[in-house]
Formats: sequence, structure tokens, C-alpha cells
Amino acid sequence: MEAQVFDEIGQKVGRFQVCNRPLARLRGLMFRRDLPADGLLFVFPAWRRHPRAVGIHTFFVFFPFAAIWLDEEGRIVHAVEARPFRAYAPPQPARYLIEGRLDLLARAQVGARWRLEISRDPRHYPGR
Repeated sequence: MEAQVFDEIGQKVGRFQVCNRPLARLRGLMFRRDLPADGLLFVFPAWRRHPRAVGIHTFFVFFPFAAIWLDEEGRIVHAVEARPFRAYAPPQPARYLIEGRLDLLARAQVGARWRLEISRDPRHYPGR
């Protein structure tokens, strides 16, 4: 599954591989040598019932990357350069997390609203 992300003025930020299943979220960037496509987009499904600040670790991630947390409305709540073998958490609840290229940090201003277009692959959603 893929997602396209656009900034406040409609310019494409990138195309991201969606991690919406537990194993995909667990693996993230661990043991990879580089980012897939423009990066990963994590979707935290329990957020609606229990909004929370979802932290990450970078154990077994061997390169720095941009970590950008967004709320339900697509507003950026936190953005950092995530370095290997550390832990990070946003200061407030987030529904989505982008792990992407470092140059995304120049565009990721806290409070800015990005638009996420997540395509549903019919192979992952039979009967819908």
C-alpha cells in the first residue's frame, strides 16, 4: 500500500510505503540499508480510541532519517532528525509518523498541515 503526501500549498512531499499492520510497524527501518522509495508512513489504528504520543526507537537502523509526527488532521506536531540507536517521542499525540529523507525536515514546520492520500490496495482489503 502506498501514500502520497502533499504540503500546505499542494506540492508533493513524496510517496511513502504504508506501514499499517503490526509486523510492518514493528520492523520499520530496522536492518535496512536505505529508505524504501521516499520512506515509510506509519498509521496508528488505536489512536481514535486512545490518543497518545507514539514513540519510536532507532535500534538496528544504520542511517539518520527524518521522523515527522502528524495528528489526525495532518498537522505536524513534531519533527526531528532521528539518529541510529536512540529513542524519540513527540510532545503530544500523533496519528501518523513519516520516516523519510532528511531533506524533508526543511519543509516540516510544526503546525503546518500536510495532506495524506492513502491508496487502498484491493489485495489487502478483500470484499471492500
